[in-house]
Amino acid sequence: MTHPSRDPRAVAFRLLAQVLDRRRPFDEALADSKGFASLATRDRALVRRLLATLLRRLGQVDDLIETCLNRPLKRGHGGVRNLLRLGAVQLAFLDTPAHAAVSTTLNLATSPRLAGHKGLINALLRRIDREGAALIAKQDAARLNTPHRLWRSWESAYGEIATRAIAEAHLSEPPLDLTVKSAAEVEIWADRLAAEVLPNGSLRLPPGRGEIAKLPGYDEGAWWVQDAAASLPVRLLGQVAGRRVVDLCAAPGGKTATLAALGAQVTAVDISPARAARLEANLTRLGLGAEIVTADAAEWRPPAPVDAVLLDAPCSGTGTLRRRPDIARLKGPDDITALTALQDRLLAAAVEMIAPGGILVYATCSLQPEEGPERIAALLAAGAPLARMPVKPDEVFGRDDWLSAEGDLRTLPCHLAELGGMDGFYACRLRRR
Repeated sequence: MTHPSRDPRAVAFRLLAQVLDRRRPFDEALADSKGFASLATRDRALVRRLLATLLRRLGQVDDLIETCLNRPLKRGHGGVRNLLRLGAVQLAFLDTPAHAAVSTTLNLATSPRLAGHKGLINALLRRIDREGAALIAKQDAARLNTPHRLWRSWESAYGEIATRAIAEAHLSEPPLDLTVKSAAEVEIWADRLAAEVLPNGSLRLPPGRGEIAKLPGYDEGAWWVQDAAASLPVRLLGQVAGRRVVDLCAAPGGKTATLAALGAQVTAVDISPARAARLEANLTRLGLGAEIVTADAAEWRPPAPVDAVLLDAPCSGTGTLRRRPDIARLKGPDDITALTALQDRLLAAAVEMIAPGGILVYATCSLQPEEGPERIAALLAAGAPLARMPVKPDEVFGRDDWLSAEGDLRTLPCHLAELGGMDGFYACRLRRR
């Protein structure tokens, strides 16, 4: 038997408890896991694949388990449930041979509390192996894997058809998008990376291309990772060369890098010293420069009013569920309430930073209306000296379906479905009076 510290499934089991039972973000739990860090590259990939697939398909997996149990698990048996989940996802969605999925799951039931349920675990997983395919064929995957509160919110905002398309987009592992530092070299790097060029100029690679740092062009600082949707808000600022631009909540730095590459005089502000250090490291790798300020963006002010502010505000992140499926299980109504209050504070601060005639672009990677158009409506209703500058279709590659009735940018995960989808993003452009 593999030692627990070197067993990828044991590491996955411990991480799953961190995420679902202790409600820690997956990336944070992963970064703090010594067990994960000690694994070989191949085993780290297995842990990521196991947990990402399980979190993405958690509703279906739990439905399978409930269907195949003769009686519901009692409360307090979270460890048993998590073992069942790990075994079931391997059988149902990862094509793991039954003997391997069952035996490796049983090997994890080592504590007295878990060992007493080995018979149940074995019987249930054997049943899923026999009946799982037929049961899955009857499931409504989009509905089961979307928490009811999110489905209801999206249905109200976007309608039933779009909501189902969004939920279905979340079931697939997302591709990897890159922004090339020099627009003149997009085709060159598309060739070297065997990537597809998207309408916005991003390069798109299929999932599973290996470690990012080992891809051609990484060490040279030729590109950075950035979803196609996340590249759009900077475009709404127009020509930024030589202009003073403040990028609030800037880390990890994709938008800062874009602004710097376009010739803007950028001040990047982030409250977290660790995230600011990561931003600085990214800019150093890319050979780009910006002033980096570690401060609370709601309190900090530039020495003089600036030409433009880009505020990509902290949010629930529900537009990024394709790559961060744990968010659906971790963020709730209380989180949204706290985040919208923070967004209002940041917006009020941003307004004070802009010179008359300057531009503010507010963006969030959220699908929740409370974090997008409702924040702008509240800002304008409070008398902020701003006027909307509607985005025109030709500014977003003729995609008028990416624009709201008010002229704001609104991308959905089901947009560009024929090319692999994109993150959900909201952005509004306003001019300071």
